[in-house]
Amino acid sequence: MKTKSFVLAGLIGGVVDWLLGWLFYGIIFADTFPQPQEGTNAMLFITLGCLVFGFFISYIFNKWAQITTLMTGAKAGAIIGLFMGLITVLFNMANQIEIDYQRYGLELLISIIMAAVVGAVVGLINGKTS
Repeated sequence: MKTKSFVLAGLIGGVVDWLLGWLFYGIIFADTFPQPQEGTNAMLFITLGCLVFGFFISYIFNKWAQITTLMTGAKAGAIIGLFMGLITVLFNMANQIEIDYQRYGLELLISIIMAAVVGAVVGLINGKTS
């Protein structure tokens, strides 16, 4: 595994994930999903989570899959987003009395799109730095 590609792609992937989260959850669907409360460490943990996701995708693409193109990265990212989104949605549904299937479907779709874009960026960066 090339450390330079891993670190650079992970950092940029994490930033892209954060920006997409801000766009989808903070602007476009702000009325649909709960917002972080003021005065908490929510933004710190969201930022750290986004960085971890960027490094997770970068690790998979660099260590195991050798993904170095935008399209292959987008496809692999979408599959990862599908499974990670399903895990999150199903666990969240388990804790609800009344299930809003439309909201959870939207959350799954957002997860797939965000992971596909992060995957595309990570794949592209891997290709440029290898």
